[in-house]
Amino acid sequence: MKRRTVGVIGAGASGMMAAITAARQGARVILLESNDRVGKKILATGNGKCNLGNRKMGEDCYYGGSIPFIMDRLKEFGTEDAITFFKGLGLMIKEKNGYLYPACEQASAVLDVLRMELKEAGIEVVCGYKAAGITAQAKGSGFVVTDGSGEYVFDNVIIACGGRAAPATGSDGSGYRLAGKLGHGLVETVPALVQLRCKETYFKAVAGVRAEADILLYSSGRILAKERGELQLTEYGISGIPVFQLSRIAAYLLKEQKEVEIHINLLPDYDENALEQLYQSRLMLQGGRTVEEFFTGMLNKKIMQLFCRLAGLHPSQPMEQADERAVRKVFSLCGDWKVTVTSTNPYENAQVCAGGVPLDEITERMESKKVPGVYFAGEILDVDGKCGGYNLQWAWTSGFLAGKYAGGREDYRSV
Repeated sequence: MKRRTVGVIGAGASGMMAAITAARQGARVILLESNDRVGKKILATGNGKCNLGNRKMGEDCYYGGSIPFIMDRLKEFGTEDAITFFKGLGLMIKEKNGYLYPACEQASAVLDVLRMELKEAGIEVVCGYKAAGITAQAKGSGFVVTDGSGEYVFDNVIIACGGRAAPATGSDGSGYRLAGKLGHGLVETVPALVQLRCKETYFKAVAGVRAEADILLYSSGRILAKERGELQLTEYGISGIPVFQLSRIAAYLLKEQKEVEIHINLLPDYDENALEQLYQSRLMLQGGRTVEEFFTGMLNKKIMQLFCRLAGLHPSQPMEQADERAVRKVFSLCGDWKVTVTSTNPYENAQVCAGGVPLDEITERMESKKVPGVYFAGEILDVDGKCGGYNLQWAWTSGFLAGKYAGGREDYRSV
């Protein structure tokens, strides 16, 4: 049988997985990367520790055009398959509450074992090559990929060049243009897993503060989503994992010019009755102090100073002279601090990109329904996950399946 030639465009997580999988079936694989080296984005994942997967895998972990489609693909190559794959490359893995990391907690180790396997599998890696077009040859005889100056001819092509998030790592949206030239549509994209900018002008006073909180996203007076975790305050708004989890929803609402309001509960374990009891007990025990002293020991000092200012209280004012409504307003702010979101940070700050090539335009084999022989993998598709290793798991899953079928052996399963 003629040895199949597969071209993989994009040497990120999904592209490298696709290339390795196709090569393990005996295909001749050429990996085309626009950057000067492969896997740049991997080095930034998990704050440099690379959260490469998660044992908790449910429908609530992903967004996209078809959650059943996503979950079915994850059944074909899931968390345990990814663990087996990386252990086979020599990577030791450890788990923290279901979150999977390299034992050394270095993202560079994940990239290193992938690079070694690319070499071991005999995959030709061409860096500095920015694919500009894919042309189908006559009578199904393959595809020509060009960057405007040089051409490659392949039997099958895998497009795995990312979305628009973190464009400095190579995800500049060029994959969408390639897909568009082949007749594919695009689900409108927005930054996801990203910080939110707020209308209020006082955030510089609390920048750098971190606090456990419940974060609720409202629009048109309705709660649309809720997360709990460590809130991080910046000079322009809010950040932290719970904010990242909500950012996709906020981004699409803002794109539709809808109002987005975030309600922050900095005392998430206190219900309304418990908050009233807290007020009464502090009034009894610290009622003879100044306003600043009265609130000392509740939340971060910067936050309490801000809330007192918003309530119209002066720090040196004796509590006996403080207006009760103003004092109660401070307690109310602790339990329900409302801020208005005006925008997300741009793609440069986003961990992933929501939207992409519609899932109803590809088959279960990750193959284009419009141009058979072209496959897709990774973030270029309309799939994005929450924080916690879910986006990398989608990269491993979609890359494996694209490589498996583009490589030509449908019975291939070994990792």
